[in-house]
Amino acid sequence: MDNVSFLIEKLYMEGWLRDEEFLEVLIHHGENEIRNLLAEYARKTAHRYYGNKVYTRGLIEFSNYCRNDCYYCGIRRSNSHAQRYRLKKEDILTCCDEGYNLGFRTFVLQSGEDGYYTDELLIEIITDIKRRYPDCAITLSLGEKEKESYQCYYDAGADRYLLRHETSNAQHYRCLHPKELTSEHRKQCLKDLKAIGFQTGCGIMVGSPSQTLKHIVEDLHFMKELQPEMVGIGPFLPHHDTPFHNEPAGSFTLTLTLLSIIRLILPDVLLPATTALGTIDPQGREQGILAGANVVMPNLSPVAVRKKYMLYDDKICTGDEAAECRVCLSNRMKRIGYELVTDRGDSIRKLEEKRICTINIH
Repeated sequence: MDNVSFLIEKLYMEGWLRDEEFLEVLIHHGENEIRNLLAEYARKTAHRYYGNKVYTRGLIEFSNYCRNDCYYCGIRRSNSHAQRYRLKKEDILTCCDEGYNLGFRTFVLQSGEDGYYTDELLIEIITDIKRRYPDCAITLSLGEKEKESYQCYYDAGADRYLLRHETSNAQHYRCLHPKELTSEHRKQCLKDLKAIGFQTGCGIMVGSPSQTLKHIVEDLHFMKELQPEMVGIGPFLPHHDTPFHNEPAGSFTLTLTLLSIIRLILPDVLLPATTALGTIDPQGREQGILAGANVVMPNLSPVAVRKKYMLYDDKICTGDEAAECRVCLSNRMKRIGYELVTDRGDSIRKLEEKRICTINIH
């Protein structure tokens, strides 16, 4: 126990550990004393950059059609039981109107990889949102695209892009995806997004089938090398209409441990306490914030379609109105000493880069 505590202090002071040291910490994720110490250091680090602010992102799940057949996903192409839907541009803008009036200053447009939404249509949607709400950020989560498409979205005004790499180990990636999808292409997409200038988010499912702690250490290496502005992690949760329907859910305590570790290796990262975390445990999002996270993502999608965007079973907040969800989250954050803020919540690192660039130009 003393040795693990020493390693956690070392991680806090130096921001990194050797592989065997990371493994030693991860092995002890089930021990409250170890997890609490990690969380304490992670909170200190998050407070140093962001204070007690928790940033909200208004999530708009605008299509559950997907060309891919990933083995873990409830909206996979071959799931014939999924009730498919697509939102029109006008529907998406209505969600933004409602969200803006509730205080949201970031909209997250998320969908399956749906070819119905051409680059031209997506550019039109992005442009219209930016025209209405120039003070808001737009985050996209649309899966793998070619670099030219990413560039078009960025030029149209999109600010951020979320693309979980799922796993950085090629063999593990093959366990989760059909052969037409590769870890190499996924990673290249993330590198392209960074090169273009997006605030970029990667991430993993904790406890996905065949995942080992060594795979997770590889993921920590990948995150450190990529230097993402955002990292989204959550426990793997099975869906009844997928090949993984009988697989056990990922570990809640391991997810919290990894949130703290990620905060310590990427101190200024924007780190969500995900819906999956709140699904696996009633206090999941609060515990995520206390473990070092600083973002929550309430749902702005029309209530009529929320139950249809079901990546995993028993997803929470599928029936709440947006206003109810935001008030509920605000009260939950207050109870643990945090403030849900009306703010774009940009990456501090990106803001600093922009400031330095402006100084150099002048």
